[in-house]
Amino acid sequence: MFQLLFMVIFSEMAVIMVLSFKTPLRKLTLMVLDRVKRGRGPLMVKTVAATIAVVMISSVYSMMTIKKRWIDDGSANPTEQILMVKHLLEATLMGGVLFLALMIDRLHHYIRELRIRRKSMEAIKKQGPEDGKSSGSDKVKALEGEVTTLQAKLKQLESDLETKTKEMDAAEANAVALRKQSEGFLLEYDRLLEENQNLRNQLESLEQSPSRLGNKKNT
Repeated sequence: MFQLLFMVIFSEMAVIMVLSFKTPLRKLTLMVLDRVKRGRGPLMVKTVAATIAVVMISSVYSMMTIKKRWIDDGSANPTEQILMVKHLLEATLMGGVLFLALMIDRLHHYIRELRIRRKSMEAIKKQGPEDGKSSGSDKVKALEGEVTTLQAKLKQLESDLETKTKEMDAAEANAVALRKQSEGFLLEYDRLLEENQNLRNQLESLEQSPSRLGNKKNT
C-alpha cells in the first residue's frame, strides 16, 4: 500500500511540475484533465477522494486510540509503537495525495481561466469599430487586471505547494526514524524474552536439584 501511495504522490508532483511550465507536455496534460472532468470523471474522482479520506480518518482514529492507551497504561509496547508508526505514515501519505490532487485541480482551473481571458482580450483587440475603442480599452484593462490577479494566485499556490512538500518530506523522515526506533525496541523486547526464558529454565533446574539430592539420600 505504501508503494502505491508513494507512486501516486510522485505522479501528482510530476503533473504539477508539468503544469507549472509551458511545454508541449502541458497542453497534453491539460487535454487529459479536461477529459477527466467530463462525464463520469468527476464522480469517480470524488468517490476515490472520499474513500482515501475515510481511510485517513480511520488511521488518525487508530493513532488517537493507541495514544490514549499509552497514557492509561503509562508505557508503550513495541507492537503498539510499530502500529503507531504505520498509521502515522499512512495518514501522512493519504493527506499528501489529497492535497496534491487539490493543487492539480486548482492549477488546471486557473490555467484554463487564463487561456479564456487571453482569448477574450485578443478578440477585443481585433474588433475594428471606432465607436467601441474606449469601451474595448476599458474591457482590456479589466481583463488584464483579472489576469494579473490569477497569476498572483497561481504563484501563491506554487509557494503553498513547495511549503507543503517540505512539510511532507519532514514528516516522512520522522516516520522512518520512528519505524527504525520501533524495530530496535522490538529486537530488545525479543532479547529480553529470551533472557527471561533462560532464567526460568535455570530456576527450574535449580529447583529440581534439591529434590534429586533428597531422593538419593532416601535411597
